[in-house]
Amino acid sequence: MIQIYNTTEEINTAAADLFTAAAQDAIAKRGKFTAVLTGGSSPSGIYKLLASDAYKNKIDWSKVYIFWGDERWVPLNDDLSNAKMSYAALLSHVPIPSENIFEMYKDGVTPEDYAVTYEQSIRKILGEEGKFDFIFLGMGDDGHTASLFPGEAVLNEQNKWVDAYFLAPQNMHRITLTAPLINKAEKIIVVTFGEKKAHALKEVTKGEYNPSLYPTQLIKPVSGELVFLVDKSAAGTN
Repeated sequence: MIQIYNTTEEINTAAADLFTAAAQDAIAKRGKFTAVLTGGSSPSGIYKLLASDAYKNKIDWSKVYIFWGDERWVPLNDDLSNAKMSYAALLSHVPIPSENIFEMYKDGVTPEDYAVTYEQSIRKILGEEGKFDFIFLGMGDDGHTASLFPGEAVLNEQNKWVDAYFLAPQNMHRITLTAPLINKAEKIIVVTFGEKKAHALKEVTKGEYNPSLYPTQLIKPVSGELVFLVDKSAAGTN
């Protein structure tokens, strides 16, 4: 499903509303809400809105468990860290227990080893089913999502829930949830805006199936819902 909005602010409100409703529903039904955050610049407005007085008291944050979809393998205080942005915009402003937050980085270990540890953390909270209640994703100009980049071997991973690898074009290690785990989720929200995303969005949603070139095509929920929140520029309707 693609939902088209006039402005980024409208997208932020729609995303915050979806997150809040999913949290309320999951907590009412199962006593906890398991959510995956995304990084980059796109979600910061959403996170700030969720931390605002208009939203933050609508959620019982003591029952929220936060993970990330991917991370650059940099320290948590690095400006490139998805976690750093998420804390600055949201997590430092809501009463969520620190033990409910699972950053996708740890000093003193390799990203490959930590991918194994991170998967164990997910299994501890979600169980063997591995079904997140809610996942935020972005999409790059090249059609990548999370750290599922075009042409990388991680696109073919079928068994691991979390994987780490060296991304040569960026000269850095990445750690990411894999497509099979993402696709287990109850609700997946892909947020993208701006005309630079228009070509990739068209290929992902309407083009020939070629996930090696446009990895976001791998995101096909097993039984959940996939929603693209986009503006008119990204949708090519301007």
